Amino acid sequence: QVQLVESGGDLVQPGGSLRLSCAASGRIISVNTMAWYRQAPGKERELVAAMASGGNTNYADSVKGRFTISRDNAKNTVYLQMNSLKPEDTAVYYCYAQISTYSSVTYSNYWGQGTQVTVSS
Repeated sequence: QVQLVESGGDLVQPGGSLRLSCAASGRIISVNTMAWYRQAPGKERELVAAMASGGNTNYADSVKGRFTISRDNAKNTVYLQMNSLKPEDTAVYYCYAQISTYSSVTYSNYWGQGTQVTVSS
């Protein structure tokens, strides 16, 4: 009943930029925190950046100053602008959101299917 659909993953050279998008759809009442996680081969999934509905943000130390999270609450969409990309940023990036729906008014956790970001020359 709720879907998170990501887009924007691609192959990019070191130093390049990408912008990821994630749109939530369904019978949504409210969206609380939206975030981006990533998982590299052989590693655990880690938080990249998060943004509360009020605008507070949180970033992993490894991406501070290079990545920017933003959201359009009217569209239930979150973005991740990634600049100065490094090979170590290569991973599958997952969208996450806390969403309440007409079926369940308490917030539940939802994940997107993931989008591949590869940084390589």
